[in-house]
Amino acid sequence: MSRDERTTTGPMDGETHAHSRSDGAAIRQLEPRRGIELAGLGLVAALAAAMVGFVALDWLRHVLSPAALLFEQFLIVGMWLDYYLGTNVFQHAFMWRQIATGVCIGIVAPLVGTYLVHRQMALIGETLAHTAFAGVAVGLIFTGLTGWSGSLLWIALVVGVLGALAVQWLTEHTTAFGDVPIAIMLTGSFAVGTLLISWGRSSMSIAIDIEGYLFGNLSVVTADGARMMAILSVAVVAVVAATYKQLLFITFDEQAARVARLNVRWYNTLLIVMTAVVVVGAMQVLGVILVAGMLVIPVATASQIARSFRETLYCSILFGQCAILGGFALALGLDLPSGGSIIVVAILFYLCSIALSDRSAAAISMH
Repeated sequence: MSRDERTTTGPMDGETHAHSRSDGAAIRQLEPRRGIELAGLGLVAALAAAMVGFVALDWLRHVLSPAALLFEQFLIVGMWLDYYLGTNVFQHAFMWRQIATGVCIGIVAPLVGTYLVHRQMALIGETLAHTAFAGVAVGLIFTGLTGWSGSLLWIALVVGVLGALAVQWLTEHTTAFGDVPIAIMLTGSFAVGTLLISWGRSSMSIAIDIEGYLFGNLSVVTADGARMMAILSVAVVAVVAATYKQLLFITFDEQAARVARLNVRWYNTLLIVMTAVVVVGAMQVLGVILVAGMLVIPVATASQIARSFRETLYCSILFGQCAILGGFALALGLDLPSGGSIIVVAILFYLCSIALSDRSAAAISMH
């Protein structure tokens, strides 16, 4: 090699080696972080499996003797927890139903919310929460007229899904700008709900804890509500796992997805219906007014530290779960509403992530 060749290629080789060293250092720096994230997700998965198992045992214990025996063993473990922690809550079945419902919410709300936030559709959660509130009002009237003894949440679920389809239809067929159809649906559904509840109270003398549905209350969670949330959560996780790539494609480049002949309308509808399902289930813990926060705040927290969409998804679930458990502890310890407690804890995590993050706005990879 001549002197000129050595002079020309030397700096380039040095620069290449420098980049390789920096890339290697970045990879080594990320490895412990990924290990922590995966360990956290493993713990969340184990906790979720235990809680879904408890809900299943609670459901089957009246018909299967082995289920009744396992259910009793679960409560005995709760008694030991109370003994060591100095509490008096874990030995009761109703508390485990509430915890199970919260754990499921802590997974599926950030899971769906990650797609909504990156598609700038955060307001849709609030809209569907108000639609679900109208569903509770419809269920109230239906119960008063027919004497039906089932859970109002099932009627709220039907109305919420129909409301989600209505929002999707309005968005596609209206000529209004931006989020105008969503804003109209938000205020309109809440107005219908308040009118129906006022009419039902005056005409049929029906008593219902409206504050519990508005602001969230652990006492609102029933065995039927916990069972519904568990079933819906398993379904949502399964659907997201099966359609992850398609939803990711639509989230980052909807036009390219249309060119690739992906059924964009179908996947948009699927996402908004899953949002309605999550909102109705979470409403019993977080309340109509605060339920949208669980779709957005853990995702915003994760976005401050995550480097990719997948990492945002994972971290949002971890932050969501921490917010749920921390909010439960705050609500039980100070006798406060569960919805406000969970959202305050979630906001504290968000503020901490801003303080610790080395960037104000992150451009993430779609991988």
